[in-house]
Amino acid sequence: MSDATIGFIGLGNMGGRMARCLVDAGTPVLGFDPNVEAVRAAGAGVAPSIAEVTQRCDIVLMSLPDSNVVEKVVEGDDGVLAYAWDGQIVVDLSTASVSSTRRLAMRMAEKGTDYVDAGISGGAAAAEKGALTLMVGGDKTALKRLEPVFAPIASKVVLMGGSGAGHTTKLLNNFLNAVSLAATAEVMVAGKKADLDLHQLLDVLNASSGVNFATLNRFPKIVDGDYLEGGLTSQLMTKDVVLYADLLHELGVTSLNTAGPMASFGLASALGYGEMISNRVVDAIGDVSGGVRLHQS
Repeated sequence: MSDATIGFIGLGNMGGRMARCLVDAGTPVLGFDPNVEAVRAAGAGVAPSIAEVTQRCDIVLMSLPDSNVVEKVVEGDDGVLAYAWDGQIVVDLSTASVSSTRRLAMRMAEKGTDYVDAGISGGAAAAEKGALTLMVGGDKTALKRLEPVFAPIASKVVLMGGSGAGHTTKLLNNFLNAVSLAATAEVMVAGKKADLDLHQLLDVLNASSGVNFATLNRFPKIVDGDYLEGGLTSQLMTKDVVLYADLLHELGVTSLNTAGPMASFGLASALGYGEMISNRVVDAIGDVSGGVRLHQS
């Protein structure tokens, strides 16, 4: 049995914001998260179990930390797969292993369930405004049914191909994000030690060939002490770079550029910034460069 309620499993940093956008748009949401208060904060109804969400909702969204958690939620005892049914759609909004995603999609298909991978981009700020970009892998007919569900949470939705195409695109995007953030952090620490005015440095970079998302959107805030808290952590960024490297190995593509971001975000985790927003990588680089901070405390 299903009702018109959208199911949502995993109402953490991003999931909670997306669920809130759905609720604010007038869509009833039934949520499950180990942190019950996170479900309530999003305005969703509280489900006692994953099974309850799966049994009641013909569309179930999941926003989870990694493939290990996704697999436990889907394939574990009383998980989504045990209660999935013909005609249901399950959407994985996580950043996950492409091979794992395709395997789960095949298992879901055996029950007549569409398993759609939908990588998200835009960070916490876009999630709060319902302005995410969704890169989707799966069936075109399923995506058509998902349009009214995605409308309150995303300003751009692109079907990239079949199963796994959404998560493939997300890993490619996140790798470029990791490279630009880590490299720009290093440059800004160097600029600080060279006694450059950091606002002027950013102004020049943003009018020159070194411009990137970090110079445009992150560091104009960071140099004034605003780290834009609430986004992807350094530990999760490291996880995404590892998934990217695994993907390239599977594709037979030589990866010559993973070492930089791997070292940078690994350093951040080793120095105690792992659970903080990945923008704190600039402090980690500053720590090993003589205790540099871009801003005055």
